[in-house]
Amino acid sequence: MLEGIVRESIGRKAAKALKRDGYLIANIYGKGLENINAAFKVNEFIKEVRKKTTLIFDVKVGSQTLSVVVVDYQKDSVTAELKHVDLKVAQKGVISKYMVPVKITGTAIGLKNKGVLIQSKRRLKVKCAAENLPNFFELDVSKLDVGDALLVRDIVVPAGVTMIDADRVAVVGVEKAR
Repeated sequence: MLEGIVRESIGRKAAKALKRDGYLIANIYGKGLENINAAFKVNEFIKEVRKKTTLIFDVKVGSQTLSVVVVDYQKDSVTAELKHVDLKVAQKGVISKYMVPVKITGTAIGLKNKGVLIQSKRRLKVKCAAENLPNFFELDVSKLDVGDALLVRDIVVPAGVTMIDADRVAVVGVEKAR
């Protein structure tokens, strides 16, 4: 479990001092909860996020243990180091919006016919309770030929999950190479 500290002061000087000491600044929030300004060791945070098998993982901040989902993060444009992360508390029974990654499997037929596979959506917006949150959407592209596409409406959605993205939006497709 990832352990962090609660930041007492949220000013610029305090944040810079924490970053110098190897901490990652984080905001934790959720429906009906008070925001928590926290900090995690950067290396520990990266290790925890890489080894997790689900979108939801546990963090301990102060005396609280929370189940959270990474909502957003900021990286330095030059060094690519993590600067800041936003975490949303995944509350059981509370319907909330999440971004779920898309995984592509198979090799499209259109690639052999001089086509190019284009993935236009890497993550899809869904609305569901935390216990119904899928880890990813797996799309099989093996039947796609040049000019074909898989749309949001073609994705099989588990029970209790609602897609927010429009039905007509293409997720992945094969286009003719130029």
